[in-house]
Amino acid sequence: MVAVRVQARARRNEVVAQPDGVVRVRVTAAPEGGAANRAVIALLAEALGVAPSRIALVRGAASRDKLFRIDREPLTLPSPRRGEGIRSLAPRLEKGPKPKTLSPLGRGQGEGGRA
Repeated sequence: MVAVRVQARARRNEVVAQPDGVVRVRVTAAPEGGAANRAVIALLAEALGVAPSRIALVRGAASRDKLFRIDREPLTLPSPRRGEGIRSLAPRLEKGPKPKTLSPLGRGQGEGGRA
């Protein structure tokens, strides 16, 4: 849970950590129709490095003081059922490496010489 103090109609969008542990979020959006709340969620998501869908407003929809829940993505391992892991590499490995073509001067293409 993250406690946030919101300042709507600010000059710029920013997230500032206060010494008392409350996070101050300033957004340029007006507090009408939930626009400021959506802007706060987008700004928090960017600052915390999570998707906006992972942030939920728990308390304070119409207040300056809000409480948000941030759901972190669970650690998932590669699953062959989802096409991840070793099986997803198989088509790339079957093709093999691309052979080098040599220019008349004996240098490989793209290695700093004119062809």
